[in-house]
Amino acid sequence: MTNDKAKILVVEDDANINNLIYDSLRKHGLDCVQAYSGTEGLLNFKNDKFDLVILDLMMPGMSGEELTKKIREESKVPIMIVSAKSSLDSRVDLLAMGADDFLAKPFEVKELLARVDVQLRHIADIGSEAVEETKTLEFKDLILYKDTFEAVLNGQELSLTRQEYKILELFMLYPNKVFSKQEIFEYAWNECYIGEDKTINVHISNIRSKMKKITPDEYIDTIWGIGFRLAKAKA
Repeated sequence: MTNDKAKILVVEDDANINNLIYDSLRKHGLDCVQAYSGTEGLLNFKNDKFDLVILDLMMPGMSGEELTKKIREESKVPIMIVSAKSSLDSRVDLLAMGADDFLAKPFEVKELLARVDVQLRHIADIGSEAVEETKTLEFKDLILYKDTFEAVLNGQELSLTRQEYKILELFMLYPNKVFSKQEIFEYAWNECYIGEDKTINVHISNIRSKMKKITPDEYIDTIWGIGFRLAKAKA
């Protein structure tokens, strides 16, 4: 998917902020539809097809939380929350509810556009490198169960965090590709990468440590100066 084909639903009751987001996205080459309440947003969502939904939380009538739940009942479309309600508990609850990203008000337009690009790029990667949809991914003696987010190595359960699972999932979806830290971070965390080198290194190290308790085989190669990939079979 390219930006000029992407369609975004903006749900925000503050007309000034709504127009700011709308104008910025349009200048960025995106197609947009505006809604000024949760109820109007849901009606638009049901009557059209969108690639991303950007919504506020505190709106009259149907709140952003309610709208998020209703969208998630019927769609996996990415949802970005833009709100002044930015406490840690609120963000955690929203992500658990099904939101894909959160941007606190007041925000910089540049960051908004960067986060939008991450969401659309994630959709594009899935679409352009589509693989047959299966319920498991297998590499050597490692099996990932996509429905349950479980991992089994050499017949033993491999206990992984969500991000550790997503990192292995990315590698196993594209076993011959070397992934940069930015690509890994944006896939596993579904957020903009801002140079979190240590975060990626720590998670890769944790995965390797957990695997070493089960098998001496290497499953992740480090490609110095580039990133990481699944380990190549030894000749």
